[in-house]
Order: sequence, then structure tokens, then C-alpha cells
Amino acid sequence: MIRARFAPSPTGYLHIGSARTFIFNWLFVRKHQGVMVLRIDDTDVDRNTQASLDSIYDGLNWLALGWDEFYRQSERLEQHRKLAYSLLDKGMAYRDFTPAVVNAEDKPHGEGPWLCHPEMRALSKEQSDAKAAAGEPFVVRFRVKREPAYNVTFDDLVFGAQSKLTADIEDFALLRSNGMPTYHLASCADDIDLKISHIVRGQDHLSNTYKHVLIFQAAGAPTPQFAHLPLLIAPDGSKLSKRKHGPVVSVTTYRDNGFLASAYINFLCLLGWSPKDNREQMSLLELQNAFSFEGVNRSNAVVNFSDADPIDPKALWLNSQHLRAMPVEHLAPLVKKVLAEHGLAPFGNEKFFETVVDTIRSRFSTLLDFATRGRAYFADDFPMEPGALEKLDAPGARELLRELSGKLAAGTEFTEASVEADLRKLAAERGVKAGVLINASRAALTGQPVGPSVFHVFTCIGRDRTIARLAKV
Repeated sequence: MIRARFAPSPTGYLHIGSARTFIFNWLFVRKHQGVMVLRIDDTDVDRNTQASLDSIYDGLNWLALGWDEFYRQSERLEQHRKLAYSLLDKGMAYRDFTPAVVNAEDKPHGEGPWLCHPEMRALSKEQSDAKAAAGEPFVVRFRVKREPAYNVTFDDLVFGAQSKLTADIEDFALLRSNGMPTYHLASCADDIDLKISHIVRGQDHLSNTYKHVLIFQAAGAPTPQFAHLPLLIAPDGSKLSKRKHGPVVSVTTYRDNGFLASAYINFLCLLGWSPKDNREQMSLLELQNAFSFEGVNRSNAVVNFSDADPIDPKALWLNSQHLRAMPVEHLAPLVKKVLAEHGLAPFGNEKFFETVVDTIRSRFSTLLDFATRGRAYFADDFPMEPGALEKLDAPGARELLRELSGKLAAGTEFTEASVEADLRKLAAERGVKAGVLINASRAALTGQPVGPSVFHVFTCIGRDRTIARLAKV
């Protein structure tokens, strides 16, 4: 069975690249009826924060894809140490007592290439055991075979055949002197124990994979299939960085700007992957059915943003398309939540509210638009755009609107057809074009010069509010 894992470190908010990695893992697993594992890689105790962990959960919960199994590396330390000492017992690792490096995770400081400390590598088991028993601090290092040197190889599902000579791989650390595992050890120990069959992660981990293959082989465990994803880069070609680009690279930035999770997932999938049939707007099921690593590009993908706007225009367009396509009964609760966050509430019953949402969404791009550009449908105080004011100030328009208000109040019916009949009859009686009344009505009711069909607007605003707004122009 296919088992894949997403393994974020709680050292910052959920990065857009990390979210894409999670989504690609999820799509691959779901397509093949496998198991999705969420593993929090939290062994870097000096950098872990609860705020970062909360951000990761916030982002993943918003995406709402879910997972099948959950683990925290910090609860599995004995498993990691067990593997390290197993390799030590088999002579595939050794203790490095060099004073300058006992607190280093991987290799000593200094310039130039470094492979090992020969004198430490040459210690006999008896010498090593005696030093450890005497309390001398040490780092446990993997003993990379060098004589003769050979190629460590693996086939990457994205980048193809990969190879590196053992002569170019240093004796990397497995355990720090405080007994804590390094990333290499903890990651591989858990992947072995959890029977991970496919490791899907960013291209920046490609160079680590040779070391990981060595660990899998030394442990006598099956080597997983690897798929390394191209990086996400900024418009200037630099790697997207939390430190450099700030909230632009955070998943919650899009959530807080009114994006639908389905649209954001769609957007992330198109960063470095294509279904090869020119489709862009795709549902989650369509993405799942179409996804394959053959469709992942090897070149880096650009996320477009500016100092003034953190949102990629392609993402905004996709969100508008998903906003239009989503079943209104699914969209309405999301709109209601946004309205509540802005101190607004729907008028009328649920069916009426859904009709309003369905009518006005065609011109909106995000959920926030319902509370801002759509405010007139949910509140009596709303801004008047300059273009709308021009329509309202057309000669005789305000007087006609007040007269129309009276006619609507006197009538017993209030439907699109009856309102249109009353408006056109009044225009004909006063010798003006119906367009004057139509444009002025939209302006008075919504504060905007354009929008849905004005007769839809009348019914969405409702009889009582329409009469009141037209009467006070």
C-alpha cells in the first residue's frame, strides 16, 4: 500500500511551498487509495514554537483535506536513538569525540570540503566504548564507505536518475552530543518505522537524499520512492522565503483575504504541475484524478506578487471562477461567516439569502467582496461610488425615484416582473427613457453604477428596504 507523509517543522507559519507539498502528497495518496500521514518534525527544540505549530494546524484545517495518521517526532526519540545505536553496533556509525564538533549537528566549522576526522573514524570499538564510559561527549556519525568509492543512486519521480560518489559525502551526524537526533536520523527512522513508501518533498531536499538512501540501506529497510518538487520563487527569481517575503508566503494570508480553500488548492497545483490538457479551473476530484508526477515540471514556478499586493493575480482569477461555480448552498455559510466578521447579517430567510448570494456573486472575486462591495445587500449604510452619484444626479432622476417608491408601496405585488412593469410605465408616463430610472435605481439601492440586472437587485434588496431607499434619495 502507498503510504506518504507530510512532515512540517513548527519553526514558522505554514509556507505556501509546504502547503503545495502537502497537497501533492494528498492527491497522490487519494488517487491510489493509500494512507496520508501527518508527522510534525519537532525535534529542533531551540526553534520550535507553539505559534508556528498553531499556524500549521490553522492552514491545514483551512485546506480541509485531512489525513489518516498523525505523529510527533518529539514523542519518538527512543525510536531514533535505537536506530543510531543499532548502526553503531554494526560498525556503520562511530562516535566522534572531537571537542570542536560535539555540539555541531553535522560537520565542523571551517572552509573547504570536509569528509571526516580520520582519527575518530579509526578508533577501535574498545577505545570508543572506553571514552564514552569515561563521560567524554561525542557526536554519532554515519560511517560512509569510501574504499572503494561507489555511486549512491536513486530514481526520482520528477528529476529522474540521480547519482553521487561516496567520496563526496561526508560522515554526517546522526546524534548530537546531547542525545538528540539530527534531521537525517529522525526523518529516516520514522520513515522506516511508519513504512513510508513514497517521500514527496521540495527540491531543496534533493541533496539530502543520498544520505537518506545510505541510512535506509544500512538499516536493511526498503528504500522509498522519492519525488522532489521544483521550488517556488518570487518574481525577481529569488527563493520564496518567510524571512525575506513575510506574509506573502503564508497560506493564511490567502485565507484572510477571502479565498476559498478549493480555489487556493487549484492555484497551488498549477504552480509546477499541469494536467497536460490546458485545463486551469479544476475541482478537487478533477485534480485528484488528473494528478501524476509525470505532470510535474522540473523548472521552478513563479508566484507573482508585489509590495503593494501580496496576492497572485492568477490565484485571484481562479478564486472568482470557483466562487461562481460553487453550489450556492455550500457558498452561503461561508458568506454568512464573513458577514458576521464584519458586523453584518443576512436579511430574510435562508432561501432568500441564498438567492441574494447567487445573484451578486458573479461580479465578486473573494468572500470579502460580499461584505465590502456587496454591503448594500446586507446593511442600510453603504458608500456611494462617484459613478453611481452621477446616475443619481441625472436631471429629474431623484424625483422619479421618489415617485417610483410610492407606486411600489401602493402595489400588492413585488416581483422582478411587477417592478419592471411599474418602472417602465412610470418612465413612459413622464416621457423619459427607462434607462434613466434603471441606472438611478441601481445607484440608489446599491451605491454602485453597475451590477446585476437591476430588477434582480430590487428583489434582492427586498420590498420594504427598496421603498425606503428610493423614498429618501
